[in-house]
Amino acid sequence: MKVAVIGGGGREHTLAWKLAQSPKVEKLYAIPGSAAMAEFADCISIPLSDLEGIAAYCASECIDMLVVGPEVPLTEGIADICRKKGLAVFGPDRAAAQLEGSKVFAKDIMKKYNIPTAAYASFTDGHKAKEYILQQGAPIVVKADGLAAGKGVVVAQTVEEAVEAVNAIMEDRIFGASGGRIVIEECMMGEEASLLAFVDGEHIVPMIAAQDHKRIFDHDKGPNTGGMGAYAPAPVVTDPIRQEVIKTILYPVVAGLANEGITYQGCLYAGLMITAEGPKVVEFNCRFGDPETQVVLPLLDGDLADIMYACTQGTLDEDMVKWKAAAACCVVMASEGYPASSHKGDVISGLEAIDGDTIVFHSGTAKKNGQYVTNGGRVLGVTAVAPTLQAAIDKVYDNVDRISFDGQQIRRDIGAKGLKHLQ
Repeated sequence: MKVAVIGGGGREHTLAWKLAQSPKVEKLYAIPGSAAMAEFADCISIPLSDLEGIAAYCASECIDMLVVGPEVPLTEGIADICRKKGLAVFGPDRAAAQLEGSKVFAKDIMKKYNIPTAAYASFTDGHKAKEYILQQGAPIVVKADGLAAGKGVVVAQTVEEAVEAVNAIMEDRIFGASGGRIVIEECMMGEEASLLAFVDGEHIVPMIAAQDHKRIFDHDKGPNTGGMGAYAPAPVVTDPIRQEVIKTILYPVVAGLANEGITYQGCLYAGLMITAEGPKVVEFNCRFGDPETQVVLPLLDGDLADIMYACTQGTLDEDMVKWKAAAACCVVMASEGYPASSHKGDVISGLEAIDGDTIVFHSGTAKKNGQYVTNGGRVLGVTAVAPTLQAAIDKVYDNVDRISFDGQQIRRDIGAKGLKHLQ
């Protein structure tokens, strides 16, 4: 079949890399793709904002399935537009994508269907929000309602910090229209993990649990980023916890949406806090995580194209989804100034020195005079797969140290929390 991957970042590079391994995929497209994705996909330069243009192109090329990577086109309704043209799309429609596109919508659904999450209140009035913070005290969490590239959450340790966050989001509008409403919620204690699942509208097949590292510096210090590395499987999600997440979170949210007249189809990402009372939802995302995808898909021992197509047809079966008995670790190499800004155009050296079985996923690179250069905040995601987590960590850092570019930033402790659980 002909498959088009929508997007051009590290997550989409990973999706295309895995789809290219499927014997069912005779031709792979990437819209807009990237220089790195051009190695196994035809890159078509239609901007991600041109949803009608993407749909028209895919219809004209008789694409059998679109796989949508980023959240923005999903929340803007790319799946709705493409399905109207008779195209199969792996990804939720606009109504279902509100689960990520609006924190208020997601929290209200969780409250209505008794899905475990932090206690919260939502506000459109900054003054009332600040009064609520003074009543509740700190630590407390302030979240912009809309999309903010993974950076719209402030875990405030003091009341002053929380009030500053409200001012920045609601008055200074640092996230634009996404800050018109905010959610303020209790600060949950525990360890975070991500459990992604394939969903066909009714059946749910979870993937293996992963753990992302959001802060820019080691030991979870510094500002939040889109993610500085990940590993899988995450031992904090034991088998009993995994079963509890499936029973108390994944099935209830898909059934709850169905009860509201909304069919969820695609990848459902549950961002979890494993608390003393059990797993609770931090957030839902309506797509694959970045960099979780870079550790989950290399461990998938199945045909991704088959699995995704089954999701689009309502025929997903858990027998299709098998996992390798191994561990994966991904370390993100970010550019100077990230996450506040990014430095572009620095030459990346050492890519040719990487071990054959280590995978380099390109998040923000471009090709200039035949050389890869930096072209974004997160530049590369280097992934190693090995029989154990310790071996995967050792292998990935051995390879990361062969790659260099000016001002590069990496964390040296990716996977360390996982090792503590395994001791």
